[in-house]
Amino acid sequence: MSETYEVRDTVILGSGCSGLTAAIYAARANLKPLVLEGHEPGGQLSITTLVENFPGWPDGVQGPELIENMKKQATRFGAELRMAHLTSADLTRSPFELRIGKDIILARTLIIASGASARWLGLPSEKALVGFGVSSCATCDGFFASGKEIAVIGGGDSAMEEALFLTRFATKVTLINRSENFRASRIMLERAIAHPQIEFLHNTVVEEVVGVEEKEVRGLKLLNRKTGERSELPVSFMFLGIGHDPNATMFEGQIDLDSDGYVKTEHNVFVTRQGVQLHGVYACGDVQDRRYRQAITAAGTGCMAALEVEKYLEEVGR
Repeated sequence: MSETYEVRDTVILGSGCSGLTAAIYAARANLKPLVLEGHEPGGQLSITTLVENFPGWPDGVQGPELIENMKKQATRFGAELRMAHLTSADLTRSPFELRIGKDIILARTLIIASGASARWLGLPSEKALVGFGVSSCATCDGFFASGKEIAVIGGGDSAMEEALFLTRFATKVTLINRSENFRASRIMLERAIAHPQIEFLHNTVVEEVVGVEEKEVRGLKLLNRKTGERSELPVSFMFLGIGHDPNATMFEGQIDLDSDGYVKTEHNVFVTRQGVQLHGVYACGDVQDRRYRQAITAAGTGCMAALEVEKYLEEVGR
């Protein structure tokens, strides 16, 4: 089968909150953007239940519903959504060459909105209860843990931050770490140790999340890696604090990434290569945001990226 080519003014990688916001703005500018939905269509909102902190929804909105509405809004203005996964990219060429299987797309501008994937334990029971008491976002779901005993998994700064934040809601937070050593900075660890609502379990791993049949977390089956002892911890929520993996590995060596693989940006969305702005390439959302990772901040940078694309194309005469 021969290769097929198509040329686009704007290609957006990712269909989460940032990518779809960029698509809405780019489509309204009559740029007819192509949105490649990627390996996780809809991003992390697609596996979230009730979202209560997105402006304009006083009673909250289901994550998949919010994403679906954004897709409808983008396509209404002329965006094209395609179920496809980028296999390789060449950003040294102009226009940029994006390969999707045997198809090649030549893009005059590129918006990287491929997000970051939360790290999970990989348990079937954990996967079954995502959105039903298993969460990777304390800011998103902490309120639902009000008055309950919960667990946080991890030993780094992310876990400490999540545990400390969740003490605002939970009556007790058990922080479960797989070893005796912590990757967290001393100051964050000391804050967590000093907090009266946080308890620690060392050398412990989760073997199973209890409550799949009931569709709500009832507890955790634990294994002490040092003693071999098994136990069950009754909790109503399990929060993962073991970090995120930005979906930018396909651009390694072509654009500037930080030590954890997040896209480095200047002035919010401008992508650089060896410290110099790479014209026509922009990044938005969680792929370049290790700090906030909220739907509204992702949407904001998606708007910025699309406005910059519009401005750039006008400058080069497209």
